[in-house]
Amino acid sequence: MIGAAVLRGLRQDGFTVDWVRDGGAAELALADGVHEVLLLDLGLPRKQGLDVLAAMRRRGDARPVLIITARDAIADRVAGLDAGADDYVVKPFDLDELAARVRALARRRGGSAQPKLRHGGIELDPASRDVTHDGAPVQLSPREFALLEALMTRPGAVLSRTQLEDRLYGWNDAVESNAVEVHLHGLRRKLGTGVIRNVRGVGWTLAPAGELA
Repeated sequence: MIGAAVLRGLRQDGFTVDWVRDGGAAELALADGVHEVLLLDLGLPRKQGLDVLAAMRRRGDARPVLIITARDAIADRVAGLDAGADDYVVKPFDLDELAARVRALARRRGGSAQPKLRHGGIELDPASRDVTHDGAPVQLSPREFALLEALMTRPGAVLSRTQLEDRLYGWNDAVESNAVEVHLHGLRRKLGTGVIRNVRGVGWTLAPAGELA
């Protein structure tokens, strides 16, 4: 019940989420390198959460980990943090707080502690899901927002079709043909044709901020 509620709540907040139910499946999911943040329950079947976390860190996997557990003893919290966790919440928890903690971990992974993303005249607020361009509000669809956030989180990087599709779709979602191009076209129409550039055969990137100011 908690897993289903977290899945639903984070998706409603605009996250693309995959959910597995035991430690062995978690390790398989982590192997593909797609996911940006791991929410990890300690009391997992097959392999305990702390063992999954310890194995991650031994492999050099530095992705942020937020532990979710019913174990509220100080010793359990210390064990989780010492094993390499970045943050910790104890059941029961508020879904809005959980989403805020996930956003904070994603920002740190992207190298920024600022709550809002800025690039040229574009400002994006992951919490409120508001976007402005030169101070004027811009209405984006959920998937347009997800693509813009992916590009603004890594300014200067060229993101491939697969990387962008991973931001739009979970494992159980059907990937629509040419979806990336359709949503990028929508972004260019709303933000300007020069905002997003195609690097032929590689992917897409934001134009340098100085050219958008």
